[in-house]
Amino acid sequence: MERLFVKRALLPEGWTDDVRVTIADDGRIGEIEASAPLGDGDFDLGQRLLLPAQCNLHSHTFQRAMAGMTEHRTAGRDSFWTWRELMYRFVERLTPRQIEAIAALVYMEMLESGYACVGEFHYIHHQPDGKPYDGLAETTERIFAAAGETGIGLTHLPVLYSHGGAGEKALKPGQIRFGNDPERYWRIVEEAVRLALEYLTGDVRVGIAPHSLRATSPAQLQSLTNAFADGPVHMHIAEQPAEVDEVVEWLGEPPVAWLLHHIDVDARWCLVHATHMTGRETLECARSGAVAGLCPITESNLGDGIFNGVEFLDAGGRFGIGSDSNVRIALSEELRLLEYSQRLRDNVRNVLPRGEGSVGAFLYRQALHGGAQALGRESGAIETGRFADFVAVDGDHIAFHGLRDDRLLDAWIFAADDRVVTDVWSAGRHCVRDGRHINREEIIGRYKRETEVLLSSL
Repeated sequence: MERLFVKRALLPEGWTDDVRVTIADDGRIGEIEASAPLGDGDFDLGQRLLLPAQCNLHSHTFQRAMAGMTEHRTAGRDSFWTWRELMYRFVERLTPRQIEAIAALVYMEMLESGYACVGEFHYIHHQPDGKPYDGLAETTERIFAAAGETGIGLTHLPVLYSHGGAGEKALKPGQIRFGNDPERYWRIVEEAVRLALEYLTGDVRVGIAPHSLRATSPAQLQSLTNAFADGPVHMHIAEQPAEVDEVVEWLGEPPVAWLLHHIDVDARWCLVHATHMTGRETLECARSGAVAGLCPITESNLGDGIFNGVEFLDAGGRFGIGSDSNVRIALSEELRLLEYSQRLRDNVRNVLPRGEGSVGAFLYRQALHGGAQALGRESGAIETGRFADFVAVDGDHIAFHGLRDDRLLDAWIFAADDRVVTDVWSAGRHCVRDGRHINREEIIGRYKRETEVLLSSL
């Protein structure tokens, strides 16, 4: 048991003074006391503020090592598709040891940013020539090792990637490390479940991730989702106009419409990006109960477009945030950019809350609930029985001076950055202390050693 005492905490009923939270041995919240005195043995957070920590619902950790490599303008017009070709060349060189080292760095940075858990959308399964490793789930095991070392909560999402483009095209050379037929894919999922039970703590989950309509097929999707009756289902959808056009030509409908009309999409689903939706698709997507997985920093970096946030939220839609390519890991900036993109498009201020109130509080609370739902994680609130996923921020930081209650969230998201984060707990594991991960030096040192030759050769 561990007991935290904090002068100000964000509970489901709102900001509350003098709170004692007991963390049970299973990493869940055992007891919450308001208006409590500081007791012997309490971990006193002093002037820090305690909040529920966010879930990062969408990550490709390996792409973090590409940050800074793809911002060079070339002849012609750069796009998502030219970026993807660079990514494929990078993938061809990665070793399992490098995959693990990069993932550990990413998970450390996520924790230091204020995230307590992550959904890893994992699709590098095989050797550079496409042949399986001796252990079919070798790279999955490397992801689990990185999560175990850093302490981050993990929802692992092995990706089914069978085709190289819409219409069941053959895999391209840069895609062969991703490729599986459904039978081999299920073996990877089963091995991931076994590894989760063997290596990690009780807060790990395994879901499934059909990569996209263009990388699977209608028959595969129907079979896969029918067979996987319980757990998260994540999928890229409608990220780029060219992708939408290809699916319309192939299946006769845009990807979101086709998926909703042919597959039983419900609250287990996370539709990642969903950037290019018609008005009808937006309404139907919101009504399905699925979470829209939004990654505003990556979507901006890749030129994806702006999510249809106003109409989606008006229809009762749910969203969470992720860092996708991990070009920059910054929790507050994801939320800030989500709101700012709507302002830039519509030429107005304070757009996304559906009614009056704090923009920062609305964004933070909505992302809490959507992220926890998407990852199938019992978190998202400081509430008895949920996982003890907490973030503490420095209440003495100048950004918070003179502010109280929800204006504190406005200040963090719109005026400060993630340097205000002092401590993070993931399922009760105290991973970040005084703004630094407890294994920071070791993780950074190994990342530098493992990637030095890789990065210098590109």
